[in-house]
Amino acid sequence: MCWSAQADLVVGGVVSGIGVLCLLRTHRSGRNERLPLAALPLVLGAHQLIEAAVWLGTEGDLPAGPAGWARTAWALIALPLLPVLVPVGVRCATPDRARRRLLLALVLLGLLVAVPLAAAVATRPVTATVHGHTLGYAVGIPHPALLLTGYLVATVGSLLLSGDRLLRRLGLLTGAGALLCALLWRLAFVSTWCALAALASLLLLDWAGRPPRDRTPAAV
Repeated sequence: MCWSAQADLVVGGVVSGIGVLCLLRTHRSGRNERLPLAALPLVLGAHQLIEAAVWLGTEGDLPAGPAGWARTAWALIALPLLPVLVPVGVRCATPDRARRRLLLALVLLGLLVAVPLAAAVATRPVTATVHGHTLGYAVGIPHPALLLTGYLVATVGSLLLSGDRLLRRLGLLTGAGALLCALLWRLAFVSTWCALAALASLLLLDWAGRPPRDRTPAAV
């Protein structure tokens, strides 16, 4: 797949539009507990739009100041925000008490991961380098392997533990995508995985208007 400023603009625009519909559908359904997770497509869509600005910065089409702000904004969403937003959103949307207790552990894990990631973004410059048709970001994160493991467990793991069929499917897609992106685009893993997660999150539009659990009507 070819990534560029134009590709990110298209993907970001489509996903953001679907994200707005997802929030509207959730609100109209009266299931406001689902709103945090329903916001995920909008967040990821905006994330892709921000990356379009990062591309322009690497190509010299955006002044250094705005390009630096775009890199920092991109890193704040990708690194400290997602490992908190996803498990919190899944837990809010999960009615089962036993699952909610398990998900609380993943919320805490996400917070533990987010703190050093946020500190790194706040205190160190965020750089972006073109690798073929992808962008590789560098922040100088301490213990990257450990934090990446916790990051994926908090995000993908919470979706898999949700008990909802569509959320589990989203977890499987993002988990398989993480493996694929690590194998194919090692130097641009976070960027490519976030783009894949943005596309996969479109499943949430269907989920937003569904009952809390998929139930098959009893035979009469």
